[in-house]
Amino acid sequence: MAEQYGFYVDTSRCIKCWACQVACKQWHSIEAGTVSRRNVQETVDGTFPNVKRSFESLSCMHCEEPACFAKCPQGAISKREEDGVVVVDDEKCIGCKTCSLACPFDVPQYREVEGGGLKMDKCDTCLSIGRTEEGDPHCVAACPMQALHFGPLSEMETQAAERGGARMEGETNPSVYVS
Repeated sequence: MAEQYGFYVDTSRCIKCWACQVACKQWHSIEAGTVSRRNVQETVDGTFPNVKRSFESLSCMHCEEPACFAKCPQGAISKREEDGVVVVDDEKCIGCKTCSLACPFDVPQYREVEGGGLKMDKCDTCLSIGRTEEGDPHCVAACPMQALHFGPLSEMETQAAERGGARMEGETNPSVYVS
């Protein structure tokens, strides 16, 4: 496999503006109040008056060893050889939610499809709609604070290390660095 791609989230730059989340919904024509492929989460540490808030924008972790892929009974989930991005084949997905039970990050969500039934939905790094001219997913391009980055994992590791960050932990080896 070619080099694994992933995300780096610089929490010191994220201001919880939701531009990444809005861009994702807009570019993928996802109706408000339904599936959200990217979510901005808040962490609060300390007690008053010494409180520290930080925000991180997270989506599918595109794990090196994705549990969702291993558990999908229909073979609807695959990991691309060229970049390690985890994708879902809508034609094969039966909406059984087995992948959701397997994912340690609770990423898979489900959307209703025409004619009834559910299909799994998650970040595909904008492969289904096309990335920006620079090769970035639209969430990365929309971030006004440049808190979100995407590229080869080795580059994400370097950027994170410069800011004192590290790779997210988990037995599936998530392809996300956070500082």
